[in-house]
Amino acid sequence: MRVEELLKQTDKLPNVPDVVRELIQLLNDPDANYSDISQRVAHDQTISLKILRMVNSAYFGLSRKISSIDEATVLLGMSKLKTLVIASGFSSSVEKVEGISLPAFWADSFRVAELAKWVAKRTELVNEDEAFTVGIVHNIGRLLLHLTQPGIALEVQSLVNNRKASRVKAEQDLLGFTTQDAGKALMDMWKFPVAMGDAVQQHKRPFTNDEPQALACVLNLACYLNACIRNERDSDLVREGFPMAVAKGAGLGEGVLFELDDALIIDDGLNQLLA
Repeated sequence: MRVEELLKQTDKLPNVPDVVRELIQLLNDPDANYSDISQRVAHDQTISLKILRMVNSAYFGLSRKISSIDEATVLLGMSKLKTLVIASGFSSSVEKVEGISLPAFWADSFRVAELAKWVAKRTELVNEDEAFTVGIVHNIGRLLLHLTQPGIALEVQSLVNNRKASRVKAEQDLLGFTTQDAGKALMDMWKFPVAMGDAVQQHKRPFTNDEPQALACVLNLACYLNACIRNERDSDLVREGFPMAVAKGAGLGEGVLFELDDALIIDDGLNQLLA
């Protein structure tokens, strides 16, 4: 099987709003006109309602009710609004997927995104917004597989659950490619920045190439920390197992080991977008 066979099933692909795709394409553009994006967001009823509901929740604790995206932008800043738009746009991109609990899938993706942003703040090699976005979409290839080939996706899941193969090996054996490859192909089709697609493709094995990509290393570290949180791993064990070679590839020094406790209690406020 080829990745292109999944992408040809256009009626089954995630339906990511155009405004979200445009925003992602502008993430690393210092001359981007974000006021136009704000206006576009305001005209997308699904996204704007989700964002306003969250902005007015107890999580933000604002003193008055916010009734427009323009107000939200002024109070929260464009950086926070970008975060909310991207998270909301992707979490609304599909309604039902066989074999996947979407609330759990997106909650996990949101936490990886927040962790990726946390790591990116500690290195000069990676843009924080790009790190957040690749965290959101790091597992989009798996979603794509379940949408287009649910039978094979469930077979892969069975092999992993029964410990008969790692997910990468099971996917390679049954598909001839990994869901990280599929994720990159989908992002390329959406015309996302090339570096972001490369990071999604390489993050599980960031040293596949001679020179590891810093963004892929940041995403690898975020996934490691997320697994530690999910498994309630003791902080000493988290530090002991922290992949310093990957951290070096991300542009981090050993001092990050003394900050990991902060990462392990990262908030999950974005989950309110799933309500």
